Amino acid sequence: MEGKVRYELEFPIMSSPQLLYQYISTPSGLSEWFADNVNSRGEFFTFIWDDSEEKARLASKKTGEKVKFRWVDEENKDGEYYFELRILEDEITKDVSLMVVDFAMETEISEAKQLWENQVSDLKHVIGSV
Repeated sequence: MEGKVRYELEFPIMSSPQLLYQYISTPSGLSEWFADNVNSRGEFFTFIWDDSEEKARLASKKTGEKVKFRWVDEENKDGEYYFELRILEDEITKDVSLMVVDFAMETEISEAKQLWENQVSDLKHVIGSV
């Protein structure tokens, strides 16, 4: 079976890094743009979309900078794949971007990128960055 391949996307966002971090690191923030509902218990986050549910562990975070969620199985064992949301701030211009690192099957990368574009578009609306 073919594995998934890693890809990165970068989205300019008109926001302070502090505000943006709240939307990428908290269940309430994530449920406003990333999933229909997000629950957390300790380091585990449950992402709910329509009739599907995925569970991930908050693998690492750096306050104000990035979060990394690793997908887990039914026994909460770490899976092979993760997604990372990283806030980039240009030193000189102070422009802020959201860097997304994710994995998808080679044949599904354009679909996956489209999905992220739609979700980040929702995020921009939520924080008034349009």
